Amino acid sequence: MPIVPAISGIVETYPVKPTIQRPAHVESVEAQGDQSHHPPLPDHPHKAAHTAYQQQTEQDIQAKPVLLARDLMSSPVHTLSSESTASEAWAEMTRRSIRHLPVTSIHGILVGIISDRDLLRQVPELTVTTSLNPATHRKLADLMTRRVVSAAPTTNIRDIARLMLDERIHAVPILDAHRRLVGILTTHDLLRGIANHGPLELWT
Repeated sequence: MPIVPAISGIVETYPVKPTIQRPAHVESVEAQGDQSHHPPLPDHPHKAAHTAYQQQTEQDIQAKPVLLARDLMSSPVHTLSSESTASEAWAEMTRRSIRHLPVTSIHGILVGIISDRDLLRQVPELTVTTSLNPATHRKLADLMTRRVVSAAPTTNIRDIARLMLDERIHAVPILDAHRRLVGILTTHDLLRGIANHGPLELWT
């Protein structure tokens, strides 16, 4: 995966695999080869069944939709500056019922990501004390995950699901061609897609 530095963080863009366009009509091996070596099937019920099966297979291939990141991602994305504090991030997550916040620089460039787990692990005082505790005022720049793996709006959902499993992450920011943050895809979004998009063909 190509690595693109982003101010104080590293953003890794997950590559978009090209979608292979299948031909509308797939010729049989017999039609492409030498007819003298590959005689046609005899005219009996088995030939009709073979032809019907082949036609149905071609129709099934063409009917399968390709589900992309842009179809399931959450947008617009709620972000915080790297200069924001842990208490501000916790309050934002609580208010919006979200678990991940992309972190941007003062110029709006993605430089990291922070999760509720990150906050609770590094600033446990968030749940037991008031905002007067100095620990709750730590900057996100010191708490966030700097290595951020992202994907494009046209990345196949199957690739993103595999990426999440391989990297053991639960959120993938979605960047456009100009590396602007246009969405975020979480495991919750994937589950919502499975529940609401039926029948859902993930494996094209």
